[in-house]
Amino acid sequence: MGVPAGRARRHTGDTGASGERHVEVKGATLLFTLAALMVTFAGFSALLLGVRQAAGAKLSALDTYLSKTVLSNLIVLTGGTLLPPLLALYDVSEERLWRISAVLFGLPMLFLLLSYPHRRRKAVGSSPPPAVYAIFVVFGSAVLVAMLVYVLAGFQYGPAAYITSIMVNFFACSFAFVTALDVILQQPIEPPR
Repeated sequence: MGVPAGRARRHTGDTGASGERHVEVKGATLLFTLAALMVTFAGFSALLLGVRQAAGAKLSALDTYLSKTVLSNLIVLTGGTLLPPLLALYDVSEERLWRISAVLFGLPMLFLLLSYPHRRRKAVGSSPPPAVYAIFVVFGSAVLVAMLVYVLAGFQYGPAAYITSIMVNFFACSFAFVTALDVILQQPIEPPR
């Protein structure tokens, strides 16, 4: 049986003794999997920088900035993955759910990406490498703008566009981290004072 247009799927089967309803959003399993993957990656990235410090290296401005940037981007991305299921719990129609999520996730993420070059120059005194700028900032921002337009215009595969933008930006953030990690690991180890 199909779901009425614009409504989240509701399952009332096996609810247990409490009788509570379970609300399912298109792509919910993928969203939760992405959230778990992002939280794991955030911990892994922080651990890698901690290992460098434990090896006797003093944290540089780039180390600190990289940690803050990766964690802030992953927090916004993780929030973006959890927002649609959260809104569904409030019985927001599926059409509105994706539009609200697109704006509440897309605009802050777009701000983070577009302000990245300026924040990096201010923090470490240099611009990002061209590959990081092209993939992390330009491509990530373009995907977000395309998603916002697509979802807000109400095209058929809005949930797919939303989730795709999260995945693309997660992998762009991962690429930026790995590229920056190469730069950090090539820096000479300066013992703390």
